[in-house]
Amino acid sequence: MEIKTKRAYDNPEPNDGIRILVDRLWPRGISKEDLAIEDWPKEIAPSNALRKWYSHDPEKWEEFKTRYYDELQDHEDIWRKLLEYPDDETVTLIYSSKEEKLNNAVALKEFLEARMEQGD
Repeated sequence: MEIKTKRAYDNPEPNDGIRILVDRLWPRGISKEDLAIEDWPKEIAPSNALRKWYSHDPEKWEEFKTRYYDELQDHEDIWRKLLEYPDDETVTLIYSSKEEKLNNAVALKEFLEARMEQGD
């Protein structure tokens, strides 16, 4: 399985495969049709407290990932579902942040890829 990340405000494309919104809040100004997602497991997003603490501060990135991964352990049933897609499938994690490199979708992608490498 290939995992990609994409900003919610970028147009959906056929090569996005299965599009999963991984934010706790719906992206502003986008209709359900325009976002074209397959699923929205809100519980997989960072908690509001963690999101506010992080506030996209690059100096907090590594600690954010550690705390986020700890939170993900409480939602193992949800992230495991994301690993059940077929090997030949593409899953695109959709996020709304303006920050394209240090956001929860990127952290979740790293988390899921590590689990795939471990055979989880």
